[in-house]
Amino acid sequence: MEEVLRPPVRKAIRVLLLTQWFDPEPTFKGLVFARELVRQGFEVEVLTGFPNYPGGKLYPGYKLKCLQREHIDGVHITRVPLYPNHDQSALKRVLNYSSFAASALFYGLFVAKRADVIYAYHPPLTVGVVASIMRVFLRIPVVYDIQDMWPDTLRATGMLNNARALRVVDVVCNWVYRRVDRIVVLSPGFKRLLQQRGVPEAKLSVVYNWADEGSLSSPVGEVAATFPSAGQFRILFAGNMGKAQALDTVLQAAELLQQQGSRVCWVMLGGGVELERLKSEAARRHLSNVVFLPAVPMTEVGAYLQAADALLVHLRKDPLFEITIPSKTQAYMAAGKLLIMAVGGDAAEMVQQSGGGVVTESENPQALAQAAEQLANASPDELATMGRQAKAFYQQHLGLEVGVQRFGELFKQLAQSR
Repeated sequence: MEEVLRPPVRKAIRVLLLTQWFDPEPTFKGLVFARELVRQGFEVEVLTGFPNYPGGKLYPGYKLKCLQREHIDGVHITRVPLYPNHDQSALKRVLNYSSFAASALFYGLFVAKRADVIYAYHPPLTVGVVASIMRVFLRIPVVYDIQDMWPDTLRATGMLNNARALRVVDVVCNWVYRRVDRIVVLSPGFKRLLQQRGVPEAKLSVVYNWADEGSLSSPVGEVAATFPSAGQFRILFAGNMGKAQALDTVLQAAELLQQQGSRVCWVMLGGGVELERLKSEAARRHLSNVVFLPAVPMTEVGAYLQAADALLVHLRKDPLFEITIPSKTQAYMAAGKLLIMAVGGDAAEMVQQSGGGVVTESENPQALAQAAEQLANASPDELATMGRQAKAFYQQHLGLEVGVQRFGELFKQLAQSR
């Protein structure tokens, strides 16, 4: 009797996702990313901390312990202890980063099941250091995903101003860049900057961020009763209101439009360190065309995006922000709404290429007011067309499945090259 030869069973590539931030914390590469990797055939373990970002306090239902394991939709999640904090104290922030790094390094070296590839999410930089050390001792290739360009972001946002400390961060960044196998960046501008700093082009890949498509396509809840009525042209800014967003420009544009008797109304949804000051400034200017609404869960954000007529992206005028693509860009496009992009460089080019909105100069209230009034006077068909074009561009170039496939290709290449 002839023996039946069966093809060898291929073992799933095992990926260790090393990230300090993970669900239920807000993060770009969280459970949605891990779940899609599993769906595409990878075995995934997440090594992360106990959730405390952005408030700096542990989320309800969590208690610090040596180790906690969770299993969600085929994703194995391991949580290790850290010092929970996220306030303005530099020392406490360092303790937060370094405590997770120490716990993750111990678990990764001595406890974790051996992976074929390590995926490391930056920021913070300490995650890249841990991944690099694990690579040295375990000989496991590393894909390093850079979401913030340190030390540039630290300097631009004012998080760190000490010149000596910034130089130390720069040295450590370059040390990590030399040791990881592949570096993924979120924009062509990030890639150009790293090439200028000596990173070989062959080591760099651009993978655009995606949005939380599930929450945006099936939002829960309703908008607040104070959301402006349909008789006004409602421009929504959703997200963090910090110094980097430079939202005084919006208040100045609102004042100009109010003086003109425009029907444009600005809706500011979210929180941040600048929120109370912005509210006080709006009151001082007697702006009746600016509405502040508190932050809502991501599952409810989609309802607000759909209720708005246009969606605003605005950042301070800074060379760094010309090479980044703010994450709300993808969310806005996925929602199928037109954008007002008040950021130059890569983000502006994306909106222009998509035909899904208008571009205006950052920190220019006159230009912002003019763009808003132009859209308020456009026909419903013109507005709907721009929204459809934004969504089509997202689905073709920025979607979850597209992005995870690109990461999967990198993981397979590195796993096979071992």
